[in-house]
Amino acid sequence: MTGGTPALPRGRRWLQLFAGVVCMVMIANLQYGWTLFVQPINHKYGWGLPAIQVAFSIFVICESWLVPFEGWFVDRFGPRIIVIVGGVLIGLAWIVNAFASSLALLYVGAALGGIGVGCVYGTCIGNALKWYPDRRGLAAGVTAAGFGIGSAATIIPIQSIIQTSGYEAAFLWFGVGQGLVILALAPFLRAAPAHRASADGLSADGAPTAASGAKPSHTPAEVVRAPLFWLLYFMMVLVGAGGLMATAQLAPIAHEMKVAHVPVSLLGITLPALTFALSIDRVLNGVTRPLFGWVSDRIGRETTMFIAFGLEALGIVALGHYGSDPLLFVLLGGIVFFAWGEIYSLFPATCTDCFGSLYAATNAGLLYTAKGMAGLLIPIASLLMAESGSWHLVFLAAAAMNALAAVLALLVLRPMRASYMANFHPLREQPGAA
Repeated sequence: MTGGTPALPRGRRWLQLFAGVVCMVMIANLQYGWTLFVQPINHKYGWGLPAIQVAFSIFVICESWLVPFEGWFVDRFGPRIIVIVGGVLIGLAWIVNAFASSLALLYVGAALGGIGVGCVYGTCIGNALKWYPDRRGLAAGVTAAGFGIGSAATIIPIQSIIQTSGYEAAFLWFGVGQGLVILALAPFLRAAPAHRASADGLSADGAPTAASGAKPSHTPAEVVRAPLFWLLYFMMVLVGAGGLMATAQLAPIAHEMKVAHVPVSLLGITLPALTFALSIDRVLNGVTRPLFGWVSDRIGRETTMFIAFGLEALGIVALGHYGSDPLLFVLLGGIVFFAWGEIYSLFPATCTDCFGSLYAATNAGLLYTAKGMAGLLIPIASLLMAESGSWHLVFLAAAAMNALAAVLALLVLRPMRASYMANFHPLREQPGAA
């Protein structure tokens, strides 16, 4: 205990973190493995890349836009039930994809997968923020790392199954397996103890305790009325769009640059450039989340954002200029994913810093819908490429959005957040207030 505040049980905290990370690993393929299926689906049915990538946009929209509602449920009833629902939907989604013989059915599978991933993702991030109020950046980063790095070990097996048994078999086998693992882990998830709010100096109803002088937790209705929230939202859309473009389009970009099947040797390993890039990208996209979360706990959220978003802008520009070299395609793709993935630790941690932990799952879920907004730009990227004949404009647009977010972090977010935290006035009247 510290200063009369009950300590959160560390053993149970680690169990919650571990279960959340493994669940996140199981949902990673639905987003990061998608790029492996795009070309095979198009080869079989000839629907065209823009039409097929609409499925990815549907997935991202359903994943992100429903997270606030799932978070509301978690904040009130705990994480277990919503993760069970997510596990069922995740398995069902890829089973549908395996048998989809029309775009409409492919879109249905995408919607089911998006809802299922949102159930698991929003729950595990919200749970980590509540169990670790003392290390929010790191806890959110470790949990999000499971999502970022989760598909790294399965890139080669999925590619192998696609080549030997067809993409349908890969959808079916991995869909069933991922869903079953989530269902097995869901019973271990627990809501943080009632005194979780005490770590923020709050009583159970979100009001500041008499001794702490702390600020109350905001309800979701209050959060959406705060200009600070909408600044965070706009910045997350800017950075998220560039990263999602790379996530969904990396395989088509590699084929366009004619490097997809060129062998690359690195660290004593030789693999085709696309396979190498996908494996490294997933690892770096996972590593960056706890790393930058830990850094932000120490040097501040805004400074960390400036460094990461600026690096992302430079990496995207460099990939557009030098990606036709197979080795540079692998290395620069890794930089792009490394500098992008940290948004899923920095933004939830910043949101909970500002608005409190009592409604962390719902409030972080509201912010997470920015990913859905960014997802709307993915088909536009394919259309830009189709119209211009190259990815040049897409790379420039993505780099510009990241550069703008980097500048906003220091010049706008930092002073706005400092002023907000220093001059905070509750948006609702607290019990006993005059």
